[in-house]
Amino acid sequence: MTPMELLEFARGPALWASLAVLILGSVWRVAAIWRLGAAPDLSEPRSTRLIAGAMRSIFGRMLPRKEIGRGRLGALNGYLYHAGLAVIVFGYLPHLHFIERLTGLAWPPLPGPVVYFAVGITFVALFLALLERLMDPVRRLLSGFDDYFSWFVVILPCATGMIAINVSYSPGAAPAPPLDPLPLAIHLLSVELLFVWLPFGKLAHTFLVFASRGLTGAALERKGAAV
Repeated sequence: MTPMELLEFARGPALWASLAVLILGSVWRVAAIWRLGAAPDLSEPRSTRLIAGAMRSIFGRMLPRKEIGRGRLGALNGYLYHAGLAVIVFGYLPHLHFIERLTGLAWPPLPGPVVYFAVGITFVALFLALLERLMDPVRRLLSGFDDYFSWFVVILPCATGMIAINVSYSPGAAPAPPLDPLPLAIHLLSVELLFVWLPFGKLAHTFLVFASRGLTGAALERKGAAV
């Protein structure tokens, strides 16, 4: 298979297959959680402000707890790579073209240097997160394949994306020369690997985090134990 044929495969069958797995897998994951249900709570409710409890849990748990102590650096690092990934995905011009192709939605891109700076911050933060997991005896003991493979499939598109870039871009400037098809195909395939894995591992918190925190907060509010 030539590099151009590999790129056509990545842009066509592989892309649509990975998106199908992403969508169907996400629906399956949500349906499986929904089917678990919850045991009936026969205790008298201490509070009926369930929505307030849900909102408090969703937004309050985004802030590091005072009890964390020396773990605050790890919490800050988590903010860094999540923010960096958001800038990369939703601010880089080629990614916005990809999103527009799939959804029809479009918005102005961020300047190239801002995105490249976010890539650098994200790389450093992700490697710090890995080192923290490896150096902490408790966290290392609790870590399994899911933790390490999820880290790998997140950082791989960042690495292959940087390799695929051969020119900088500036919004409004003349069109850039076409990219080398082989690195671009590898980058697309790495993104599609992320799509396929996302619904089945811990990365599913991408679409479950707010629902799970909200339900937990509402349950705690009902018991009078919201924090």
